[in-house]
Amino acid sequence: MSRNCHIIGWICAALLLLPVLAASGQNTRTQESKKARLEKEIRIIDNQLSANASKSKSATGDLNLIRKKISNREEILLESEQELAEINARVESKQQEVDALQERLDTLSGYYGKLVQNAYKNRDAKVWYMYILASENLGQAFRRIGYLKSLSSQMKVQARKITKTKEELEVEKEALLQMKQQAEQIHRARQAEMRALRSEESQVESLISRLKKDRTKYQRELSEKKKQVERLNREIARIIREATGNVAKRSSKGSTKSKTAIDYTLDAEFAKNKGKLPWPADGPVVEKYGQRNHPVFSNVQLPFNNGITLAVQPDTPVKAIFDGVVKNIGVIPGYNQCILIQHGNYFSLYCKMGKVSVKAGDKVKTGQGLGTVGVVDGQTQLHLQIWKGSTPQNPEIWLQ
Repeated sequence: MSRNCHIIGWICAALLLLPVLAASGQNTRTQESKKARLEKEIRIIDNQLSANASKSKSATGDLNLIRKKISNREEILLESEQELAEINARVESKQQEVDALQERLDTLSGYYGKLVQNAYKNRDAKVWYMYILASENLGQAFRRIGYLKSLSSQMKVQARKITKTKEELEVEKEALLQMKQQAEQIHRARQAEMRALRSEESQVESLISRLKKDRTKYQRELSEKKKQVERLNREIARIIREATGNVAKRSSKGSTKSKTAIDYTLDAEFAKNKGKLPWPADGPVVEKYGQRNHPVFSNVQLPFNNGITLAVQPDTPVKAIFDGVVKNIGVIPGYNQCILIQHGNYFSLYCKMGKVSVKAGDKVKTGQGLGTVGVVDGQTQLHLQIWKGSTPQNPEIWLQ
């Protein structure tokens, strides 16, 4: 009965551990996936900085790229610290298991030694026979025979237990060794990340020093950037008015107004997919939505960013984030070719395109190719905006 209770207890304990083990495995997979994404983004930025080193005209743009690399590097270091802490905890737990098995093995070996010693003292068969024959009665004789058989049986059982425990101990020692090697590997990778981080921080300091030395030049660039943003915003506002509002059309009899129909079914579908839309290209966000200060001159504000900018590889394909109709394709200084797609009362804008594979009036599907990213000011980046009517939205809130 007690043996059954013991077995049931082990089963219950194992069942209770299953969710914990599953959660641990899932957490590890999440960490590995996040680390892989961060490392991929760093590679994209490295490639862009390397490929455009001689062509880039924007020290501020390079500064944004390197700072994004540093941000990713810091996240990887944080993940490594957490992973190292988890492995060290498992190593400690495994060490306790090994110590407990070693203690059990020592106890078994000690008991077995006593059995062997006792058997050695009575190794002569004549002694065994005399021990049985000296019994006072038949019952005592049977008990002595039983004792001698038990002694032999115990020795065999004890030997099997020792063999099994030794095997378990070797398995646990091997698992412990692998954990320690994994921890050492993570530690070495972390040291390499730290060295890379210090190098990148030095690059940032150098760029900041360069920017501060020629503040007048970069203020002129900022002024030109503001003009480019204003031109882009005016063009978007004009196209959206034409797509959603009353548009004046001149005929031989004078000026008339017509209203462009809006696909409200598509509009509702787009709204339902908030937070689920696919990214138009693969790359890290290096310029976020909203109001920002200059990365060096804290008292200088950059133009309000109506979208986000992704650093991507040269000739990266750009895909539509949702079903819609291409309303306009135009060239805007500082943004190269831009594609505006209408999704009911919503719009998505894709700028800094190199090659364009669609034309105005085309119906596009989610994930359909629109073209590839071009080079602007020596950098390959995609600028994305999402609008609800005449109101800009933060694209990161809409993308999955």
